[in-house]
Amino acid sequence: MPHTRNRNPSPIPEVTWDTGLKEMNETWKGAIACLGVAIFFVMTIGIIYWQVVDQPNKNWILKGSFSGLIWERRTQTLVIQTLTEDKTFAEIDVENVGNTDIEVPFVRNMCWLNKTEFCYTWDSVAEVKISLESEEDSDTECYSVTWTPIHCHVDLKDCFSMVNISWYGGASVHALNWPINDANISMQPFTVSDLRDNPSGFGSVLERYFLGSSGVSVLVAPNIPLHVGMESRQHYCLQTPPSMERMPLEYTVCVGHNIKAVHQESINRLATGRRELPNMDVLRLPFWKLLANVDSGAKLERELRTFSNRLKRLHLEGVIGLDEHSTALLANMDHSYLNGKKRTSKRQTRDLPFVKLLNISITVSPYLSVDSPQFQTSIQAGVEDFWLSLPSGPQGRLVPMLTQWKGKYCVKLNITNPKATNWFLDKVDSLHSHLGMEYVILEGGEGNLFEEQTLRPPLASVGDEYIRLLADLAEKIGDNTIVTSGTRSSHKALFIRMSALQSDWSYSGLKGIIPSLLHHSLLGYHFFIPDAVGGSFSAELVADDELFVRWLGIAAFLPVISFQTPPWVFEKEWVLNLTRFYIAKHHDFVVPLILKYAEEWQEAGNPIYRPLWWLSPNDPITFTIDDEFLIGDEVLVAPVTEKGALHRDIYLPESAFQWQDTNNAQVFDGGTFLESYPVGLGDVPVFVRRRS
Repeated sequence: MPHTRNRNPSPIPEVTWDTGLKEMNETWKGAIACLGVAIFFVMTIGIIYWQVVDQPNKNWILKGSFSGLIWERRTQTLVIQTLTEDKTFAEIDVENVGNTDIEVPFVRNMCWLNKTEFCYTWDSVAEVKISLESEEDSDTECYSVTWTPIHCHVDLKDCFSMVNISWYGGASVHALNWPINDANISMQPFTVSDLRDNPSGFGSVLERYFLGSSGVSVLVAPNIPLHVGMESRQHYCLQTPPSMERMPLEYTVCVGHNIKAVHQESINRLATGRRELPNMDVLRLPFWKLLANVDSGAKLERELRTFSNRLKRLHLEGVIGLDEHSTALLANMDHSYLNGKKRTSKRQTRDLPFVKLLNISITVSPYLSVDSPQFQTSIQAGVEDFWLSLPSGPQGRLVPMLTQWKGKYCVKLNITNPKATNWFLDKVDSLHSHLGMEYVILEGGEGNLFEEQTLRPPLASVGDEYIRLLADLAEKIGDNTIVTSGTRSSHKALFIRMSALQSDWSYSGLKGIIPSLLHHSLLGYHFFIPDAVGGSFSAELVADDELFVRWLGIAAFLPVISFQTPPWVFEKEWVLNLTRFYIAKHHDFVVPLILKYAEEWQEAGNPIYRPLWWLSPNDPITFTIDDEFLIGDEVLVAPVTEKGALHRDIYLPESAFQWQDTNNAQVFDGGTFLESYPVGLGDVPVFVRRRS
């Protein structure tokens, strides 16, 4: 029987294929997962590298026709540069974005559809909106910046670098320098104060305007609470303190091809009304302050007669200035008009015919002693609202606020009350009919009574609003009024009296005259009465005849010459003769120049007194010269300000012109230094410009 054999159809062993496929799938899945993790890791590293290392440090966020705004990420600054990046106009340290130690990422524009606006919000801090104003063929471009706090605890603060830029403007300060880069001022309310009482504060002339030599200006909105601080040669800062109202920080930065171009644009933005000329007769006579320590009108009249006769005998006639105490002694008027009714035309006090024959200026203020019969009458008549007051309770009657003025407890006129201001105007009218004065000096506007007593002021009395309203009141008195402080009032028909200076050679004294002159002029206050020759910070007479003569030489080229120390106290005939000479020089040479350039100011806003950079706006040498000045474009004055000096260095600007010394007729090229130029004790180098 045949044998049957089992056959193997394939030499390959049988295998379970689904098992192998499963093992292979698991392997690929692991590989793909590892690859995904690697890719994610690389992307994360790349993003971090881009944010920290590779992201550009600065990004353009707005561009105009010749300038642009850059955000610098690492330093957290806004930088305005030319589009070619060859010139920096301003660097603004933004302290509103939180911790400066933490790097802020690239800021994206939330207003990207509008090429002239930039918007962004820093979480829990502030919103910012920047608008660009740019026109073709314009010499300037402006960036309007508004920071708005997210909540009421945010402290808004921006700081402008002073490195490589000379800054001017803001407020007058004690020992004023030109430029202001050397100032050190703690952060404080940007309001006018009396530097006698607050030497570390801001002085009598103040505007929210700063000008930089790089061709940049900063104008701060007038309706926001503002604090300002300065750190010498580092920066100055603008700050809006935290408030329940979440007040914004608003300012406009304008840039131009040079400092002169941007100033001309900015001063027109700063103007708040039509420019009016004051009574220009103020220029024509010197002012002589009467120092009379007497206690009755009769004694004062005798002092006046003696003083007037001496001025006439020495051919030094002028306006005799009476302080507030002397004015009150001569007034001796009936005060029954405090009830608000007009005075009758009937004279109830005796005439002073001799006083009416004199050119005199009187002094008044919004203060009234609480010991005076007038104040007692006002309380009895129930007109407490004539004075700055606070309610005694939710429904209580008004209680006048007490303050001190010249050593007496006083109340201060409520300038927001029309009846009170009408009473004050009636008072001045009565003084005029009684004394026949030529000029009225209205002093005492400095300071904010509410803020000084850490009280919340009413809206009508916030910041420097009192000074602005006092200027309105002065304007109603007439164009023969002289005020002692100013803000937002440079266009008004008023003269302003400069702050008192010390009787020395420092920047608190003689060296501070020209910086103060240039500061007033830059802010638009061209019609000013400088401090008395030799200084009047102290009531003592000047004993240094050299100081007196050098001071006189500067004052002769200013709008008005004023005296507290009469020249006869030195008992030297040459001092008297020199005083007469400079009074005549002022009348015949300086006054016509001021009248000429006053018309230019009224039409175009150009200053009467000008810094040297006005003629050479691209010459860095001119940015820091603080002992020379121009009258218009044609006269350069370079007085001596160093004690004992009989020579000085003089810089003549603008190489396209020549300058002729009026004392010796020598002619020099512009753009050059005159080293150790001889100047005698009674001389002042004065140059007139000639075309080459």
